[in-house]
This record gives sequence, structure tokens and C-alpha cells, in this order.
Amino acid sequence: MASPLHQSASVPPTLHDRALQDLSFIRRTMEGVSSFTDVPGWGLVAIGTTAIVASIAARAQTSAGRWIGVWLVEALVAALLGGGMTWRKMRRRGHDSDTPVLSVPARKFLFGFWPALLAGAVLTFALIDPRGLWLQHSNVPRALPGLWLLLYGVGVVTAGAFSVRAVPLMGAGFMGLGTLALYMPSLPGNVILALGFGVWHIVFGLWIARRHGG
Repeated sequence: MASPLHQSASVPPTLHDRALQDLSFIRRTMEGVSSFTDVPGWGLVAIGTTAIVASIAARAQTSAGRWIGVWLVEALVAALLGGGMTWRKMRRRGHDSDTPVLSVPARKFLFGFWPALLAGAVLTFALIDPRGLWLQHSNVPRALPGLWLLLYGVGVVTAGAFSVRAVPLMGAGFMGLGTLALYMPSLPGNVILALGFGVWHIVFGLWIARRHGG
């Protein structure tokens, strides 16, 4: 039979374990309701700059295939720039605050962003006619610029629900430009894409860099 002294000695570890469990629960709860603040402002500025360069390069192409190829390369460059600079900012935040790099808000942000982009890729290849894609002076499907801007905006708005206020506002702007392009197909595709992926990214990138640490 345990002595009273032994029983009292076993109480502090139990309380300590419960306190650790409670702190862990509170920490997970706070992390789950926090916002994803690692959107890289300067990364958006860089993406916008490359998009403007891509719009100039695409304008010089003589076939729909070459035009689409320029913008697909730009999409890859933007993904590498955005992903790399986001990861860098996440690692810096994790090092400073001793939190996981891929936090709950980060996972929510990423899962909200990519489905719309994948849908855009599927619809892009569904709209392309491969038979005349590489012919001289072949026409780009008129819906493509609006489709790209609209679905990209949907992804940004959805992901932005877990981020700072500037992100869903940026996404709403993309959706507005995409809708405008779809209902006004006479607008030059390169111009509307340069305004969206170029200028709009730069404007909000500067805003985010100034207010949310780069």
C-alpha cells in the first residue's frame, strides 16, 4: 500500500502532463484560426515583371502554338519564383517564431489555391485545336486570356480566405479582369494579360511587401 507521501509525489507529474496537453491544444487551435502571412510581396513584384516581359515576347509570335508556349513558360517561371520566395519567407518565419514551416494556415492556403489552377490547365488543353496550332497566323482561342485570369483569380480568392486581406482583394481584381476579357473578346489578349498578371501583381506585391514584411 502506497504511503500518503508517495501519493502526493505522484500528483505534480500528472498536473504537468495535463498542462502540456492543454498548452498543445491551445497552440493548435490558435494556429488553425491564424492567417497565412507568408505571401511574398517582392515575389509578386518579380512575377509581375516577368509577365510584362512575356506579354511583349508573346506579341511577336506568329502562331497560336508559339503564343501559348510563351505564356506556359511564363506560368512555370512564375510558379518557381512564387514557390521559392514563399518557401523562403515561411522558413524565416518558422525560424523566428519556432513554429512549423508548413503550418495549418499554409496548408489551407495551398489547398485552396491549386484546384482552380489545375482546372485552368485542363480547360486550356480542351480549348486548343492541335491541328492548326502551329500554322502561321493561327488564332489563339479567344476565351483563353479571360479564362486564365478568371480561374487564377478564383484560386487567389479561395486561398486568400486564409490569408491577409490584400490577397482576396487581389484575387477579386483578377476575376474582374477575366470577366471583362470574356465578355469583351475584342480586347487584345496580351494587353489584358499584361494588366492582370503584370501590373496587378506588381501593385499588390508592393502593398504586401510594405505591410507584411517583404
